[in-house]
Amino acid sequence: MDVTWQAVSRCEAMDEDPPHKAPLTRREFAARLLRTAGVMAVPAAARAFSSPLAAAPVTLLSNVMVPMRDGVQLATDIYLPAAGAQGGRWPVILERTPYDKTADSRSERTPSLEKPKSRAEVAAFFVAQGYGVIYQDCRGRYRSQGAYVKYLSDGQDGYDTCAWIIRQPWSLGVIGTMGLSYAAHTQGALGSAGAPGVKAMFLDSGGFANAYQGGIRQGGAFELKQVTWAFSEGLNSPQLKQDPAKLVAMRAIDLRDWFARLPWSRGASPLSLVPDYEQYVFDQWEHGDFDAFWKQLGIYAAGYYRQFPEAAMVHMSSWYDPYPRTATQNYLGLKRLKRGPVRLILGPWTHGDRQLTYAGQVDFGPAATLDGNLASDFLTLRLRWFDRWLKGAANGVEGEAAVRIFVMGGGSGRRNAAGRLEHGGRWRAEHDWPLSDTRWTAFHLHADRSLSAAAAPTAAALHFAYDPRQPVPTIGGCITSGRPIMVGGAFDQREGPEFFGCQPPYRALAERPDVLAFASAPLLADVEVTGPITVRLWIASDCPDTDFTAKLVDVYPPSADYPDGFAMNLTDGLLRVRYRDSFEHPQLMNPGQIYPITIEAFPTSNLFQRGHRIRVDVSSSNFPRFDTNPNSGEPEARSRTQRIARNTVYVGGEHPSQVILPLIPART
Repeated sequence: MDVTWQAVSRCEAMDEDPPHKAPLTRREFAARLLRTAGVMAVPAAARAFSSPLAAAPVTLLSNVMVPMRDGVQLATDIYLPAAGAQGGRWPVILERTPYDKTADSRSERTPSLEKPKSRAEVAAFFVAQGYGVIYQDCRGRYRSQGAYVKYLSDGQDGYDTCAWIIRQPWSLGVIGTMGLSYAAHTQGALGSAGAPGVKAMFLDSGGFANAYQGGIRQGGAFELKQVTWAFSEGLNSPQLKQDPAKLVAMRAIDLRDWFARLPWSRGASPLSLVPDYEQYVFDQWEHGDFDAFWKQLGIYAAGYYRQFPEAAMVHMSSWYDPYPRTATQNYLGLKRLKRGPVRLILGPWTHGDRQLTYAGQVDFGPAATLDGNLASDFLTLRLRWFDRWLKGAANGVEGEAAVRIFVMGGGSGRRNAAGRLEHGGRWRAEHDWPLSDTRWTAFHLHADRSLSAAAAPTAAALHFAYDPRQPVPTIGGCITSGRPIMVGGAFDQREGPEFFGCQPPYRALAERPDVLAFASAPLLADVEVTGPITVRLWIASDCPDTDFTAKLVDVYPPSADYPDGFAMNLTDGLLRVRYRDSFEHPQLMNPGQIYPITIEAFPTSNLFQRGHRIRVDVSSSNFPRFDTNPNSGEPEARSRTQRIARNTVYVGGEHPSQVILPLIPART
């Protein structure tokens, strides 16, 4: 009788000697599974399944408990071709997730299907192509054992999992990794640990190059999406599921109310009912300096590039994702050190939303999706990558462009039927990043609030007051996991009731007294800006510490659809000024002293059309995306006083404040 293999609920790990050189017989394979995994043989018709994505039946080993070096066991689902019962060996595709290995993954949506494919369906697709597929719950999540500490166990756990995989009788000894967001961070972590057997990786929107500068902190400030994520995922924590009263109390918490009355403290925060989550959030928040905490395995791939496997890698992100800096830094750092091909893809989407043509209030047109433009679909894109580097298929992947970017802009500027601005854009293949023909051009900030390539003719000091109790509200940007407090994407930079912290009369941000907006004259010709953005300011404050922010904006002229124009955010950055000279060794300011500072914004790519203006907005807050600086100079996340800072930006003369734009010549 043909059989498939289904794991029972408390199966042990199949931790055996290296696989046979020759395929196992059906009897040998069955005996090994039964002896080492505690699985139950059942009729194929009862346990094998097929998927609409693939006709081939799939063998599932469910909740295999894989041991880590410290004895903790991680729940793992293994999908194999049904021929597994006859002793086959296959390359394996691995995804490690904190979001439940049996749940649908939002990364598997398509332009035509809003509901994502299930993980079982995705596994069936790859199994039909001759792969084993493994999904694993991260430590302390869902069916896995151990205590959950965000990110910091994933390096060793990923290494141990890969070492376990290559010892299994059904494994060919080569592994590909895939996954979105946290499942990209787990890839970066196991790569940093030098996990064995890994020959191909597809990191989608994650894989921390340096979490201190993107993903957890940026420019010294703390990204408050870590709080909103911890709150929503804390509701799924085992400790709350085991305590119904606490779960009810957690669900009753008004997160918006808590955000309106910062600062918090340990034991007095919206996370206090899930102390494990509160602890790691405050650990991240209180470690303001770039010290050993930030150089740990799992959140600092840049410190471990040499340990990465010699694997073929794709690093993918998008302009309104928190991880375009991570993707570009990983691409550059690993390309220099590794023999395997390293590729970069940068789209116009918010986090992982490659199936959408829009981000926020802006639509980029039908060319924006990955499906139908870079490949027939996302599954096929990954399949071709894995086929080439795990199976040696001659499919031509190695000859494709090293870098593929979406250049935003070029659309009609009209309001479409969905109420979004038609900004347009197109994909373009490039040889490298930054682009080889980049012209790094300084645009100077002027006293009359203009912006131009000409140096400011006169020196001036421009003042504003920054009150941490009335910060500049976040209107889109590179945000994920922020609901119900904030959302990412491209928006008209104007306050509104839908954005946290905004109040009537809902002004344009450029009209706020605590924002300095510097705009070019209307452009006489199209101008492309593609690459990282650097803002160099000369500043002073009457406080010992403060923040300065900078935002790059594409300003549409007034039109019938947009009588006030449309100020579209492209990218932004900030600097906590105590870190102006060193993120490792902060120094407070002497009030009134002038200092040069540098703000590094995330990369972007945009075609500023003829008639538009290039604008840079300077302020001292971007809340709730980042925590506010209390201006007191107190330790991070432990301030008890808040001061109004009278901040100054100097322009012209000996203090030529400027933005460095990566201009790209017109392509034929």
